[in-house]
Amino acid sequence: MTAPAAPRTVDVHALPVMLTALRLPSFHRHWQALADRADAEGWPASRFLAALAELELAERDARRILRHLHQSQLPGGKTLATLDFKVLPGVPRARIQALAAGDWIETGANLIAIGNSGAGKTHVLCAIGHALVEAGKRVLYTSTTDIVQRLQAARRDLALEAALAKLDKFDLIILDDITYAQKDQAESSVLFELIARRYETRSLAIAANQPFSAWDRVFPDQAVTVAAIDRLVHHATILEMNGDSYRRRAAADRRTPKVDAQATTDSDSQDPHATGNFREVNTE
Repeated sequence: MTAPAAPRTVDVHALPVMLTALRLPSFHRHWQALADRADAEGWPASRFLAALAELELAERDARRILRHLHQSQLPGGKTLATLDFKVLPGVPRARIQALAAGDWIETGANLIAIGNSGAGKTHVLCAIGHALVEAGKRVLYTSTTDIVQRLQAARRDLALEAALAKLDKFDLIILDDITYAQKDQAESSVLFELIARRYETRSLAIAANQPFSAWDRVFPDQAVTVAAIDRLVHHATILEMNGDSYRRRAAADRRTPKVDAQATTDSDSQDPHATGNFREVNTE
């Protein structure tokens, strides 16, 4: 194959304009400094070009993650770094970190956190969501009420299919407070359509403060309740978080002066909530 002919003249001063036209902003920012280093250290042209390409790809990934994080609507403070496992006794850090790795997303499996109000369900799910965005996944966090209202509006506009298709771009949708309020037939209908559409193809993570036996608050029709739960739990990890309030204990921990490690251990051993507030059920 004949090599492409080089331009008769090379105008280095036009390089910034050409890089802008090619949409290579990192090349634009870094080429001069790298060129000076390459000249000083005697790099071959291939190393210089590879270094620029690596910078472009790394910064492009970083911009994409920031864009996806903004689109996710995840609460900014609810990350793994801020998840205080000391006030979530019994919640295995290693298991949450494994869920944050996201292998279950690849198979369209679900994650369901059930427990008392304030038990830390939302923080756990959002922390996993933040980690998944960092790993390149598309995540959307929303209250169940908000997404149901949006889907109902789309149905009224005869655009429900388009709205559901738009949600398909997200690898994971986190539905918060699914049992918070009683839903009528129309609301439960669009929620079921969302669940059915994503079944075995894309993942849902759900926070609920009521056990499945009380989900007639979500789906007034008994048959729809059974069908929805069946689809959700078929390939799901269920986290049962039934201990004391995470928010209340975290606030108390911030107010309480620190004590020595032995005293803390002795205190925890007498705390009725120190064990047993978390149970994982894998329905795979």
